[in-house]
Amino acid sequence: MSKPTILAVDDDPNVSAAITRDLRGRYATGYRIVRATSGPEALEVLARLALRGQPVALIVADQRMPQMTGIEMLEQARTHAPGAKYLLLTAYADTDVAIKAINDIGLDYYLLKPWDPPEERLFPVIDDLLGDWRQANPDHTSDVQVVGHRWSDRSHDIKMFLARNYVPYRWYDVERDAEAQRLRDLAHATPADLPLVLVPDGDTLRSPSTLELAGALGLRTTARQPLYDVCIVGGGPAGLAAAVYAASEGLSTVIVEREAPGGQAGQSAAIENYLGFPKGLTGSDLAQRAIAQVSRFGAEVVLARDVVGFEARGPVRAVLFAGSGQIEARALIAATGVSYRRLEAAGLDELTGRGVYYGVNASDASTPICAATSPGAPSGPWTRWPPGGRIWSCTSAGCRRSAGSSPPWCHAVLGRGRFLPNLRHRRRAGVLAGRACPPPGCARRIADARIHSPAV
Repeated sequence: MSKPTILAVDDDPNVSAAITRDLRGRYATGYRIVRATSGPEALEVLARLALRGQPVALIVADQRMPQMTGIEMLEQARTHAPGAKYLLLTAYADTDVAIKAINDIGLDYYLLKPWDPPEERLFPVIDDLLGDWRQANPDHTSDVQVVGHRWSDRSHDIKMFLARNYVPYRWYDVERDAEAQRLRDLAHATPADLPLVLVPDGDTLRSPSTLELAGALGLRTTARQPLYDVCIVGGGPAGLAAAVYAASEGLSTVIVEREAPGGQAGQSAAIENYLGFPKGLTGSDLAQRAIAQVSRFGAEVVLARDVVGFEARGPVRAVLFAGSGQIEARALIAATGVSYRRLEAAGLDELTGRGVYYGVNASDASTPICAATSPGAPSGPWTRWPPGGRIWSCTSAGCRRSAGSSPPWCHAVLGRGRFLPNLRHRRRAGVLAGRACPPPGCARRIADARIHSPAV
């Protein structure tokens, strides 16, 4: 990827020179810093960059410009740089206009002038915006590669682990992708070796556990020291918050997390009622900000470790890991969150991760056959895509939606925000059993379900 561009727009020569100087001093090594002296000139610059295929990460614009206001320019800029972050420089009198622009044009942040000292007022804001942009626009030249079967539970677990830990990867299906066949042949892999995980500058992993995968990726899987003041089991919002409070008081703190920091909140597509974020943010954004705050205070995060027990050892408590390993701490906090209840219908356990998913998310939604959660969970209890091509949604008795309507999670999860005309909704229906079709000996395992409902 070529260097992304940061565009500064201001008609005042002194302000333009000052913002450009500060941006170049801080970000010139990783970004191209370009400046424009008016809104129309900025739009011309953006058009040229778009034609060259050069990415724009951030547009910093002054609100008060004679030919075109900053908000007017940013609104038109979305055509040329749809993924860019917007930062508006305003005077105190323009704050109402800036707040309105958050909803009207998707403004990301507004900053009152002057911004001195930039180390305290300007750079932290831009660091956050550029971090969000980098997360949404990763450089794929050094991605991990995963080769496996679409209906393999191990492939599903590995993809989930990579996605939730913000590790970019490319997925190759051995049944669909010629590149998957090539990589499998080069690795001399047998069916038992799948999924393969190809780590840049590392050994090829063959059906690895999450602990092996985390180690190969350089994620921390062991604690730095044997004894801590505080050990927190669970890295969801509660565990991360506890770590911030403990570490900020000078206590040596460690978090032990089995999967990925952020918990269920980390998988949320949008959180709009969290204090301090008027535009809202995604669960992954919230989790990453919390992780950065935890790291800033010196707390450690140990990943891919399953805690199986605790022991009292005099004045300390020991946290025991599955397999081997332990951590001792003077205080222990359990912030383990929740686990989905499983449907008890016969045959579903062996299909979990192979077409039946609990708490379906965006990565599952690209090719789901069935998506299930326990009654009352936010993702909806059950969907079915039978051979005829219709999708069935069977909700628990707690659903109070009118007959024939489709719950919004079906739109967001199965349709990625688009309405599904073939969605059928059943109330007061339950799952009796699940089976694989074709027979279990086939690599392609398509989940089917027998649904009990008076109307079926």
